Amino acid sequence: MPTLPARESIALYALLVLAGCHSKPTPERVPDPASQKPARAADAVELGNFSVSLTVKDLAASRAFYERLGFRVIGGAAEQNWLILQNETSTIGLFQGMFPKNMLTFNPGWDRDKQTLADFQDVRELQALLKARGIAFDAEADASTTGPASFVITDPDGNPILVDQHVDRPKR
Repeated sequence: MPTLPARESIALYALLVLAGCHSKPTPERVPDPASQKPARAADAVELGNFSVSLTVKDLAASRAFYERLGFRVIGGAAEQNWLILQNETSTIGLFQGMFPKNMLTFNPGWDRDKQTLADFQDVRELQALLKARGIAFDAEADASTTGPASFVITDPDGNPILVDQHVDRPKR
């Protein structure tokens, strides 16, 4: 079997190491406790993925405006008068003729890419917790269900907050 000259052997070895094809065995990795999600406290409020829902007068004009700001359409249905847009860090919904005013929106059970989380605080749990804290509700989720549900509350300045869960309650 032919052998490589020493210089080429070293270069090949370095390339293999850099490519991850050859390396020295590493000791078992111990997870960093700081990177692990702590257990949820009994009084925790985890509202879920955040976005702003904007009431718009002209969906096409609003879409064009936000696209000039760097947003791109990731969901929705223009023929139904709504679109969801994102940039690198933010999500906005554009809604024409659907809501009386802009609102904050939280989606329990979803990450930023609308992927279902393995564990999250169900909308009905959130509702019970907030009721116990004296929060008044404008619309409530049906506590007897386990599927998608939502509730609406209003902050002291009149801003509506929609907590809108699109997935089933997590299995625990």
